[in-house]
Amino acid sequence: MPLLKRKPYVLSELPTDLKPRQHVYQIRFTREIFRDYDEYLTKINLYRQRVWTCKVTAKTNLTYEEALISELNATEKIQQFPNELVPLVLQTVQFSMLTLKDLVNTITEKLQYYLLEGEELYGKRDDGVCLCQIMKVLAEGDNRTRYEVAWLDKDKKGIGTAVVNVEDLIRKRLPFTREVLKSFIRESTNQNVPWVLHDKLAQEHGISTDPPEELRSKYFFKDGYLVTNKKKRKIEDDKQNIMETRNGQVGKCKKKVEREKSEGSVMENSAEKEDFELKEEPINYPIDDLLVQPGPDDPVFTDRPSPSRDFTVPMDCIGDLLMVWDFVSSFGRLLHLYSFSLQDFENAICHKDSNLIIIVETYSAFLRLLIKDDGQYFTVIEEKKRKPKITIITWTEYLCDFLEMIEIPELSSCIPTIKRGHYGLLETQAKLGIFRELITQVIATDLFRKKLDGYIEERQTLAATKRGEAIEEGRKKREEKERLKAESAVLQETNGHGLENANTSDDALGNSNGKNISKKQKVDAKVQSESGKDPCEKEANKMTLQQPRADKKEASEQKNVEQRREYLQREIDKRFIRKEPLGKDRDYNRYWFFRRDGRIFVESPDSKQWGYYSTKEELDAFKGSLNRKGVRERALQKQLDKSYDKICLELQKRTKDVAQKIAMEEAVLRRSTRVRAPPRDNPAVAFLKYVNKWKED
Repeated sequence: MPLLKRKPYVLSELPTDLKPRQHVYQIRFTREIFRDYDEYLTKINLYRQRVWTCKVTAKTNLTYEEALISELNATEKIQQFPNELVPLVLQTVQFSMLTLKDLVNTITEKLQYYLLEGEELYGKRDDGVCLCQIMKVLAEGDNRTRYEVAWLDKDKKGIGTAVVNVEDLIRKRLPFTREVLKSFIRESTNQNVPWVLHDKLAQEHGISTDPPEELRSKYFFKDGYLVTNKKKRKIEDDKQNIMETRNGQVGKCKKKVEREKSEGSVMENSAEKEDFELKEEPINYPIDDLLVQPGPDDPVFTDRPSPSRDFTVPMDCIGDLLMVWDFVSSFGRLLHLYSFSLQDFENAICHKDSNLIIIVETYSAFLRLLIKDDGQYFTVIEEKKRKPKITIITWTEYLCDFLEMIEIPELSSCIPTIKRGHYGLLETQAKLGIFRELITQVIATDLFRKKLDGYIEERQTLAATKRGEAIEEGRKKREEKERLKAESAVLQETNGHGLENANTSDDALGNSNGKNISKKQKVDAKVQSESGKDPCEKEANKMTLQQPRADKKEASEQKNVEQRREYLQREIDKRFIRKEPLGKDRDYNRYWFFRRDGRIFVESPDSKQWGYYSTKEELDAFKGSLNRKGVRERALQKQLDKSYDKICLELQKRTKDVAQKIAMEEAVLRRSTRVRAPPRDNPAVAFLKYVNKWKED
């Protein structure tokens, strides 16, 4: 059992009065059961902290589950410890006052010449060393032991026998490691210094549990543990205080006062130690969000906006609605189904018409793919001798065949209604349930699997290309930085030489009357004085003129790199594999963003409540309400920062489209009743105009 602060930790007791079908929370690796979610969360957060110690190996800074796994692995190694050596090791360990390191050294030295039958080692033979195996231990007088060994060749086959002394045998290593011995000692004892074996283990091997004479004056047994006499004296003093209080005696006896004076310094040190331990340690963030408390260093958090909930479909159907729409939008090319908006799909699902084109085409796309796969559904169609082409008249027959094939009672009850031509009268839950089962069947087809494998390979190739270009770009930047650094060093060195030359020329001109100066120096000084400019200064001016051109070129190259990176990311996103949420907040609400819809959807932990944010202002307010001290909200904020520009662009685009639709609806309402507009011109019923442009001929 893992240790908490180096002490055994007792698990919570299982509730005894549980009712059938009662909802409870269970921790997987401890099997603890809780009725209250807060108690479960508190316990699981404790198990996730790195404060646990493996009891067998003494490894620290582990989570509970890591410590549990470490104990299991170490226990398996302990089982390999030779049984013949167990009594001798336990006898040495019992009531030993040595540290673990010294105790292991003592046992190792003692077992170095303790040889067992069947053990393979090396022995001296004919002025050489040969591999051998102990066949029998021969005890002789004077505490001498000889061994009958069998000599072995390279293939470990016997080539003869001999009787040798222990000095003639060479053991290169013990049949166990020091770490295994340490783990064995920890597993066999319940306390250390002095080391005390478990009572059951000691009785099993006939080892005395009574402490030796030298320890009886210092230790005594209490509740199965060896306790020092200081603790015993403290217990007796506590009992005496209780008795004195009961008898009304407030003063303390002289002997006790003298003892307290002698131990005063010790008590002061222990009090200081306790005060030090009680000091609150600084918290290392991030931690679990529910454990985060307000602090003086917190920024000003904005109020978290309430998500909108004006859905047309029932609240418990939003998850299935989003799943179906996202699937058909992502794999439209494979299904040969032209994409449509989430709003159109939602309106179509709630519409009572039984032959809506958008619904008929979606069902037909799924059923056609199942027929192409030559699977179970294809066999059903062949047995009923259906025509291969699905039309707006026959699509319900194919759908009923599918429902009969999957044999789900909740959906099979819809077959009579569909056969009568009243599909539109089905409940929204039933309609989305049929779509959900169709998607499940499509995902299992070979055609879909092959397409998905292709997407995975393409994503890996694109990701490798993106990673390689990033590495190359980094290499170029480093080379450019080193080049600029070298040029700067050369320029500084050249400027220094130029100043020295100028000073030399000035000195030569000033002392021309008193010194003999060469004609070449005079000419150089004259030319330099006439020109009035240093060559290094000219070079610097030239580089200054070239700098804007270089900056412009660098900006152009950087823009090309950014465009290339965005292109690769877009291509990776097109190879859709699986939709993942942006993250979770402190209350475990999940946040989803669908690029084709332009909204951020909010899902409750139990998936029963949904909402959405649809404006940039709501997104900014939500970001400002996240606390980075929590693990979940920090990860969510990081993901929002990463995709902020893309999300804002889609939100603004949706806001503009919604405003345009509202304006069109108002224009339709303002028209004269004598010139009524056709219903299809109203944006609210735009789904009626859907045409599948990718339909197969």
